[in-house]
Amino acid sequence: MSSYSPILASLNVALGGAIGAVLRYQLGRGMTHWLGVQMVTIFPWATLAANAIGSLAMGLLAGWLAFRGAAGGEQLRLLLGVGLLGGFTTFSAFSLEMVLMIERGQYLFAGLYAVLSFALGISGLILGLTLMRSFA
Repeated sequence: MSSYSPILASLNVALGGAIGAVLRYQLGRGMTHWLGVQMVTIFPWATLAANAIGSLAMGLLAGWLAFRGAAGGEQLRLLLGVGLLGGFTTFSAFSLEMVLMIERGQYLFAGLYAVLSFALGISGLILGLTLMRSFA
C-alpha cells in the first residue's frame, strides 16, 4: 500500500506511462529507420528490443530498489516500474513476476502463469480480431 496519496500515486503512474509509451513509439521509428521497412515487416524487431530492454531495466530497477530504495522507493516503483516500463513494455512486469515466483520456489504457479499468459493473450487477441472482423 502506498504511503502517500492515491492521486499522487496515479499521477506518477500516468507520467511514467506517457514517457514509456513515447519511448516505445520512438524505438519503433528508430528501428524502422535503421533496419528499413521490409526488415521490420518481416520480423517484429522493435517489439523484441522493447521486451529485452524493458526486462533488463526492470531487473535493474527491482534490484536497485531492493538494496537502496527505502527512501522514495514506492514513488520510484510507481513512476518507473509500473508507469514507464509498463508503458514501454508489459513483458518486463511479466518477467519480474516470473522470476520472483521461481525464486520463491513456486514452480507450479510460475509455469501456470507462463502458460496462461501466453494462452489467454493469444486467445484474447484471436477472439478480439474475430469479433471485430465479423463487423467488417
